[in-house]
Amino acid sequence: MVVMILEKVSPSLRGNLTRWLVELHPGVFAGKISAIVREELWQMCLETRAVGGMIQLWSAANEQGFEARTFGETSRQLVDYEGLLLTRRKRKSRNKDDPPPPAAPSDT
Repeated sequence: MVVMILEKVSPSLRGNLTRWLVELHPGVFAGKISAIVREELWQMCLETRAVGGMIQLWSAANEQGFEARTFGETSRQLVDYEGLLLTRRKRKSRNKDDPPPPAAPSDT
């Protein structure tokens, strides 16, 4: 099983992926393809992506049952935490003129 998530890419790139994978939601593709086709699709995306980013996940024989990789600007970041692959939302950068975040409520 392969899952690809594309963010802010061209409609033509998304259209090319529908030849091999099913688009379950805008920018989210899934299907059962060979490792060779998975690599070819990844290379095609790398070559044709002008902006945006992508995440690719596939079945693997490890503790979590999958492996993943990213490229470009995505809203999530993959983090290896003691051998486990986790995701983290990227923080929005604050301008110096933005107000500070609200303080946590205190018990006093």
